[in-house]
Amino acid sequence: MSNKNPRVAVPANIEELLNLANLIYQKHQADGGSSPLNSLQEYSWDTIGPGIQQALAKHNEAEALKRQSEKAFAERNALVADVADIVKSTRSLLKALNTKNPKKIGDWGFDVVESPRPGKEKVVETAK
Repeated sequence: MSNKNPRVAVPANIEELLNLANLIYQKHQADGGSSPLNSLQEYSWDTIGPGIQQALAKHNEAEALKRQSEKAFAERNALVADVADIVKSTRSLLKALNTKNPKKIGDWGFDVVESPRPGKEKVVETAK
């Protein structure tokens, strides 16, 4: 027994949605004046349809740029690990060499903050 009210899914994925829209638009164009989609009141496939290919091209361009961006971030992260380690080692060495005058470390570009690190306030309870 077949379902008399089947579900017809609309893809949530943008690429799948654009591909489906393209198929619908092609069928609408092939049917011409006899297309049942001409009866849509608020939308027109003749108006929106031509933009589908452009939207799909922009989607593909964005996906390619996303892949390039991910690759660039991965390459950057591989380099930054060593940079962060050498900067921390340099800071430690310069602190050890300048224990009496830590402000000299600022000559190397470091921010030297002499005030104590902000932390949790100590709560002193008074005896009652």
